[in-house]
Amino acid sequence: MSNRRRPSLVNMYRSEFLRSTVWFARRDRWFTEQAAIGGGEYRCAACGRAASKRQLELHHLDYSGVVMEEGQWRALEAHDDLVPMHPYCHDLLHRLIDRDEVLSHHRTRRDATRHALTKLQRTLRTPEEATP
Repeated sequence: MSNRRRPSLVNMYRSEFLRSTVWFARRDRWFTEQAAIGGGEYRCAACGRAASKRQLELHHLDYSGVVMEEGQWRALEAHDDLVPMHPYCHDLLHRLIDRDEVLSHHRTRRDATRHALTKLQRTLRTPEEATP
């Protein structure tokens, strides 16, 4: 098992899926659902700062909902499998996962994200703001 980003998969995911109308529709649906749950305020999961929909990316806790069927992308991610993050914070999260031997090879993607996100929160937030 590896949580490191693999170049061929990353290229297809980035160049095709993240630019597809399917992903943009799923992304919009996530923000609509989150607005109903959280009252319309969005916050980066890492730094905790408020942000607009345009300022945030969604990190996948699990890629099992990203499916290619008959040459077409499908976005079947559960709401809780997507985490809002500023692009900079999102990049830092991936760097932590990619560079840590335990997180990149010996944890599930969900668990690796949880550990890396906790590290980021401790670094980017005041002690009162950080998740325990």
